[in-house]
Amino acid sequence: MKKRYQVLFALSLLSVITFLDRIAISVASPKIMTDLGLSKEQLGWILGIFALAYGGFEIPTGLMGDRLGAKKVLIRVVLWWSAFTVLTGFATGFGMMLMTRFLFGIGEAGAYPNSSIVLSKWFPAIERARGQAWIWSASRVGGALTPFLVIPIQNHFGWRGSFFFLGILGLLWVIFWKLWFKEEPSEMKGITEHELNNILNKRNLPQGHHKFSWAIFKNTNLQLLMAMYFCYASGAFFFQAWLPTYLQKGRGLDDQEMSFITSFSFVLGAVGCLSGGFVCDFLVKKIGPRWGRAAVALTGLGLSGILMMISVFVNDNTAATILLSSGLGLMDFTIPASWSTAMDIGGKNAGTITGAMNTAGLFGSTLNTIGFGYLVTAFGNNYHAPVVLLAILLIIGALLWLKIDATKRITFEVSPE
Repeated sequence: MKKRYQVLFALSLLSVITFLDRIAISVASPKIMTDLGLSKEQLGWILGIFALAYGGFEIPTGLMGDRLGAKKVLIRVVLWWSAFTVLTGFATGFGMMLMTRFLFGIGEAGAYPNSSIVLSKWFPAIERARGQAWIWSASRVGGALTPFLVIPIQNHFGWRGSFFFLGILGLLWVIFWKLWFKEEPSEMKGITEHELNNILNKRNLPQGHHKFSWAIFKNTNLQLLMAMYFCYASGAFFFQAWLPTYLQKGRGLDDQEMSFITSFSFVLGAVGCLSGGFVCDFLVKKIGPRWGRAAVALTGLGLSGILMMISVFVNDNTAATILLSSGLGLMDFTIPASWSTAMDIGGKNAGTITGAMNTAGLFGSTLNTIGFGYLVTAFGNNYHAPVVLLAILLIIGALLWLKIDATKRITFEVSPE
């Protein structure tokens, strides 16, 4: 196997762990609510505070990766969030759980911006969408596996035991990454001259170190990309945060049915990610990055919003959950296009730009994750009402792709190497 694909496998494995750790609390939330005596509104804050921390530290951790190297930053952030995954299992009340999940989110914020930095250094530009597709599809595999890991563990050892187990996985990954990975392809043992030349000649990275300036946020292209991702992530975090509770309390499903539907949704998400990456790279070759990336994302987000909207008005649980699951699959069909566009316009500063895009997404996630519980209460314990709002946001996000241009790179002030 080529070295860059080995690197991609390691990043994909990290993506699985990232989502196992992230979604475990959603799967365990019905039991956590009972054990800690939490209200719907308090659960919304616990789920949403993660997104707030995650969004707030995307840009700082992306900047750290651009300046210090992704290897060093990933070691630190994975150790950090693994520690707070374990500490989640020690929470005894709302306040402690809120603090623990906030600190957990700070660590996880560094995962995907720094994975993008690795991809930008290790992969030719034409392969970026496929690289992102594998990483994000792996995250959905993590989401699909979570119920089947967490529920058996919590049935035998309680919900706290599941967090102790998951924290150990991150530590094992850090040990491997530290001993094996090299920041630059030229430093990796065993890489062939042919593969090295292919990477270095086609990765399309400018020379020099950038000087960060807040002026980049005046760039219209970046503003549109961030607004789009606000809409996307608002919908995506419904599946990551509220889906298990929605299925049980809003649709009346039991543990087994909830586990199956949650896993099925993330399996379709994985399929969407992979197919979106390959379709995106194919269209980029045929019609160029401007519309090659936009066509994939516009189609996926638009159809996702429509299916989620229809699901609300379907009484049959089987049909409704199929529509919902398909909505996530189509939503995730757009991920490779979104992240490769951020890498395209960011260039060597991919960590900063992907961090900015994801920050906007996580603020959308925070607002909607916290607001979900309040909306359920405001509409008379109706769990369907917030889904309508999320569907509308997805359709708005799709329309923004009519203006987003992957060929317009953001200009940074550059100092020589």
